[in-house]
Amino acid sequence: MVLPGFLPSGNWTISERAVSWTVSKMACFGKSLTIMKITNPMLYPVYNRSALNSMAFVWVKTLVVLWIAGVFAPAAKAQRPPQGPISTNQFIPANQGYELVWEDSFDGTALDPKKWEVRGVGERALGFVSPEAVKVEGGNLHLMALKKEGRILLGAVGTQGRFMTKFGYYECRAQLQKSPGVWGAFWIQSPDISKGEDPWVYGAEIDIMECFRKLGTDIVSHNVHWAYGPNQKSTRGMQSYLKGVGEGFHTFGLEWTPQKYVFYVDGYRFYEVTQGISNLEEYLILSMEIPSEVKEIEKTVFPDDFIVDYVKVYQKKPAPAEK
Repeated sequence: MVLPGFLPSGNWTISERAVSWTVSKMACFGKSLTIMKITNPMLYPVYNRSALNSMAFVWVKTLVVLWIAGVFAPAAKAQRPPQGPISTNQFIPANQGYELVWEDSFDGTALDPKKWEVRGVGERALGFVSPEAVKVEGGNLHLMALKKEGRILLGAVGTQGRFMTKFGYYECRAQLQKSPGVWGAFWIQSPDISKGEDPWVYGAEIDIMECFRKLGTDIVSHNVHWAYGPNQKSTRGMQSYLKGVGEGFHTFGLEWTPQKYVFYVDGYRFYEVTQGISNLEEYLILSMEIPSEVKEIEKTVFPDDFIVDYVKVYQKKPAPAEK
């Protein structure tokens, strides 16, 4: 966690329960900043003295206020504060030189086996991925979380072995689940992500959209993970706020280039990141996810449904041949 406008310089650690905070040194707009820790009677540390180029100031508020403001949060949460779009222009693939190369509008009564398969049938956290929780009906794909015979069944589908690609613009139009606890997700996965640590060579997990209702009614998240294993890396969760996104259908998109990932909601650009760039062909996943702890689903109302209208993939048009 880094204060807005501050960049880490030196070692600093934060405990998951926010009762032991150690910050050795940070930099503020290039200036050296040392923060001293004091613990108040509430057992929450308070940072109330600092020196900035020999200029002292006092932070009067306690960490409780900072916690509420979202400035300091446990490292385990790994979520950035929510933000609105960083551009008022809507992204139109055709206007950026992209052409449609793959799509599914789910117009039939079953999954198209040439495009999808039910992914990872079996236990997954508190649930069990099952074809019974996947339904194509009324021009939509339904990925459900439902209870049956003492189990929580989950829907998940993927294109592995059927459609794999790299770079381009990826978009789905979907209606998010209603409950906290479970969450709908649209993501891209590398088949080799656990084989090495260089994302350019071994790929990355690109979370185009995840909807964690506990973060807020109109917030969706994005993330990139790579180097599965003891040295796993992440960009940290990026939260996008857009009024009304929690109701009805909306589009969730990713532009993936050799230089960066750009995340979109309803065509509006929210985040750009240059970390964890994959140069590997990867596959698409749509899924209903569930956590590993029972307390996280205490407020979940079953059945719940992540409904997908379409998925589209665009790639850059080939450059015209030279005459």
